[in-house]
Amino acid sequence: MVVSKGNRLGAWTFLIGAIIALVFGVFGTMTLGVAWLLVIVGLVAGFLNIGDEETKPFLMSGAVLIIASALGQQALEIIPMFANILNALLFIFVPATVIVAIRNVFGMARR
Repeated sequence: MVVSKGNRLGAWTFLIGAIIALVFGVFGTMTLGVAWLLVIVGLVAGFLNIGDEETKPFLMSGAVLIIASALGQQALEIIPMFANILNALLFIFVPATVIVAIRNVFGMARR
């Protein structure tokens, strides 16, 4: 399987974003700048990382992760570090999932 340059860039962007989310989630220092950085990472990952054959599994996984993170951070409020990590992951997965969903809708409209 040949990996395109866009997919490689998207994969690295996503990995770096997940590490940033983990680090800032652990230390609880989420700022507006970090939040925007994670949103941009999510947008880049959504545009570059998900091909047509990966759309449905990504949307299912992304939706589950968003729901679990949103509900999990409320359930884990007594352990702030875990709640912060889940919140930081939302900043990546919400934009990525929205972009992939919009691309999927436009793809279906073209057929």
